[in-house]
Parts: sequence; structure tokens; C-alpha cells
Amino acid sequence: MPVIEEVRRASFERVGMHSHIKGLGLDENGRAKFKADGMVGQVKAREAAGIAVELIRKGKLAGKGILLVGPTGSGKTAIAIGIARELGEDVPFVQIAGSEIYSAEVKKTEFLREALRRAIGVRISEERKVYEGEVKEVEINKARHPFNPYVEVPESVVITLRTKDDEKTVRAGREIAYQLMEMGIEKGDVIQIDAETGRISKIGTTKEEEGLFFKRRVELPGGPVLKIKEFTYTVTLHDLDVANARGNILGLLFSTGAEISDEIRQRVDETVKKWIEEGRATLVPGVLFIDECHMLDIEAFSFLARAMEGELAPILILATNRGRTKIRGTEIESPHGIPIDMLDRLLIINTEPYKKDEVREIVKIRAREEGIDVAEEAVEYLAELGERTSLRYAVQLLAPASVLARGGEVKLEHVRKAEEYFSDVSRSMQTVEKLEGMLK
Repeated sequence: MPVIEEVRRASFERVGMHSHIKGLGLDENGRAKFKADGMVGQVKAREAAGIAVELIRKGKLAGKGILLVGPTGSGKTAIAIGIARELGEDVPFVQIAGSEIYSAEVKKTEFLREALRRAIGVRISEERKVYEGEVKEVEINKARHPFNPYVEVPESVVITLRTKDDEKTVRAGREIAYQLMEMGIEKGDVIQIDAETGRISKIGTTKEEEGLFFKRRVELPGGPVLKIKEFTYTVTLHDLDVANARGNILGLLFSTGAEISDEIRQRVDETVKKWIEEGRATLVPGVLFIDECHMLDIEAFSFLARAMEGELAPILILATNRGRTKIRGTEIESPHGIPIDMLDRLLIINTEPYKKDEVREIVKIRAREEGIDVAEEAVEYLAELGERTSLRYAVQLLAPASVLARGGEVKLEHVRKAEEYFSDVSRSMQTVEKLEGMLK
């Protein structure tokens, strides 16, 4: 059955807390704009991250990493994603939490090794049949998650592409629907879809941007929508590991999660180096972002320190909200729960709590991203609430408030009603403590 099927003719919703991040929002001098590329505030942290990006581009961060330190909800993940976006749209970004390595079925060092290889891309160029054009219409059909009936997941997509001379509507499965959502593809974007594999490349947009997000402005393509063209796509070293372990590309679809041997990885590395020497591919070091890094133990830190010095290594970004605490697996206290020899390898960037005017703009961005119409008085109240409680709480109230508004404009009364239903952490603790006091 083909990956893509043409049809005779047929609102796109993006989800994810950081789908709006397109970069660090810096000007040509490396100065942070108050609001740009989906980023708001955190001026010092973003400018520091911009310097780190320059070091990465010049190859001067080899063997080193970045540590983001700040309170919960202060934009650490957003800055990590911004760094990846600044390095390139197809740069792999892998996010894990420090606690994940202990819940995996494989050894923790194997889990980390796989994450590292997921964060290294190989950009391959070859002539293929592709669908190329501007997105005129896109409709994602959703279904209930097979293992969780309370969650909807993409099932298929119907997308109409047009050029100056042609227009085609194609139907594709969930893999392409997921790609469209992850890449934030919307009407007006110019894309390429590999007709055989379904891989998508985003070329730019034909729309006049409003300054909130940055996309490269391009002209509407000419010629037929379906054409033979040089198609560039990026796979990760882990993708190639799995394919080689299973003997063919079907390994990407039917991986059982078994550990991949060092011999297979070595064979993949040699093949990739050969491709690079022949000019058929280029290496794309991505970003491995480890949140809650204080949850890593001494063995994991030792493994990462060695991996950072490897020939094929991604950019390592760690994040934590802890001060001085014990290094897991030892009785030794250390800043941020990280061994001193590892700290010496890290550039430390601090983030700060968001202020009211910053919360206001972030609420507006998230409302636009989620397609929610919010009245100005409601935005103002959410900004005050976010400063008083937390940014995440203010943003989380948008969805229930939109339900209360029955799809119409979210007004102040809807936000206050949502606030009554859903407590912030401080109010929740007060309620429990009050009840405990009554029971004594």
C-alpha cells in the first residue's frame, strides 16, 4: 500500500507546550528582543544561549556542555529548544528526564547511549519523486488512542498542495500526520513530501509573517506538484542502528527495543563516514536535553562525561531547579547534585521567574497557538495570576476556560470559573493543611 494516495478533493491543530518556539529571538548583534521567535523575556539567559550557539557553530564547545539552572516554569526547556532551532530546522532535538533512565527496560548506560545517537542526524541528499508545493488546505483526522481512550491521536491527513501551475490533494497516514504536527506545518507553508517514504522537508512560507514566529520567505513554486527533484532528509544514527540490526528499513517500524551491539554501531559509523567522504551526506550534531539532571547518578554522569569527548557527540544541555544536593548514588553534596568534574565541563546559564508583562505575552502566544480567542481582560487576569502563582498554571487554565466558553471568546468570567475548578499548588496545599488541622 503506498505511503501517499492522491485523492480527488477535502483546521489544523498543533499541541505541545513549546510548539511555538522557532529560535532564541535575537537580533543581528546577539541582543534579545522582548518578543520574537516565540520567546518572551529571559533576556540575559537568551543572550547567553546565543553566545553558546556561536561557540557551537565555530566548533569551540567540543567536549563541553550547557547547564540551565532556574526555578520550575522559568523557560529552561524553551531555551534548549531555541538553541536547537537556531542551529537549523532539521537539527535533532531529543528531550529526556533524568528519572527516565531508571524506568527503562534496558540498562541506564544503554538508554543514554541510544538517546545520544538519536540526537545525531545524518543529512542525505538524493533524487526522488516528491510532492512539492504550498499548503492550501490541511485536515488531520483523529481517533481514540488504542491504549488510552481518553486521548485523541492523529489517524490520517488530507493535504492539498498547489504550485503556480498545478494543484493536488493527497491522503496519507498517521506517520505523516505526526510529522506535520511536530513541524508546525500550516496553510501557506511550502513543503516537500517524499512520495515513497513520506519524509517531509519544510522549505519556508509564502505568507507575510507578523513578527511572532520566523519562517524563511519563499516564492510559490512552479511546475507540477509531483516531480523528480533532489530531496534532502535527515535520519538519526539510532534510525540507522535499528535498520541495520533488523537487516532492512522495516527495522524502523518493528523494533522490539532490544539492545543494539557495539559492532552494529561501529558498522553504521563507518558507513556514515564513507557517505560523508563521498559527499552523499553531512553530519548534523543535534541537541540532547536532559531535564531534572539532578536525578542522574554518579555512573550516568561518568558515562556522559566520556561520551561528550567522543568523535560523534551531540550538544549536551542539562537543566535543574536544585541548589546544593547529594549526588545520587553517593553521600557527597555538590552544587545542583552534579559532580565537580562534570560541572567544570559546563557553561552555566541562569533563568529567572517570569514577570507580569512577560506572562501576558506568553499567554497571548499560547492562546494563538492553540486557536483560543481570549478577551483582553481575561489575558490581563491570567498575567496577574501567572505572576502570583506560576506561568504554567496560568497557561494551563486556557484550555478549561475555552471549554467553559463553549468555543466562543474566553472572557474573564470563564477564567475565574476555571480557577475555581482547578487549584494552583499553593491553594491546593492550603486546602489539605486546613483539612489536616480539622482532623487533629
